[in-house]
Amino acid sequence: MLKVLVASSKGGAGKSTIATNLAANFAVDGKNTVLVDADRQGSSLHWSERRSVHPNAVLGVPGLRRDWAKHVPDDAQRVVIDTAAGITAGEVGEWLEFADVLIVPVLPSAIDLEATMPFLDEVAELPRVKKGKAAVGLVANRLKPWTNASQLAVEEMQSLPFPLVAQLRDTQGYVLANALGKSIFDYHSEQVRSHQDDWAKLLRWLKKNG
Repeated sequence: MLKVLVASSKGGAGKSTIATNLAANFAVDGKNTVLVDADRQGSSLHWSERRSVHPNAVLGVPGLRRDWAKHVPDDAQRVVIDTAAGITAGEVGEWLEFADVLIVPVLPSAIDLEATMPFLDEVAELPRVKKGKAAVGLVANRLKPWTNASQLAVEEMQSLPFPLVAQLRDTQGYVLANALGKSIFDYHSEQVRSHQDDWAKLLRWLKKNG
């Protein structure tokens, strides 16, 4: 069972978008997938409810309950955990007792990078991370590659203490799919496939570190 934690100390980084699309990718690939939502907004849980009427459903589990782990079926093959916005490194450490890997989305702005750096330094000191028992990967999210801001942000992210494992371009496709309980992995147009390709490096990294 691969257990993926998605967390960010900065609100609005696209954490739930990454969690839902990753869960959908696993489900479309035929894996029994669970999406644990520990954010009070419940965005991922609502998405899983909307998805329940479609093929390749994802089981949503409320993560705010103390006994949430008991609601993860024994036959689950993939578990994605969407944590609360503004989570602390200490709280991440508690979740990492259950998870195998941590994905941290980062937006391409100086403000977001500055806010994320102290968080990453603290994550690097977590016992499971220091011992190499939990891999950490960064995801540059909502990129506009044609802008200097995005290009400079990606360069700076590559100097951070963890590997940059994906560069996801900005598109309204994520918003439109989410409203239907779907993901970009549920569509097959040429334009959508180009955005699916943005995830290839991340998926390989998860396979390697899971």
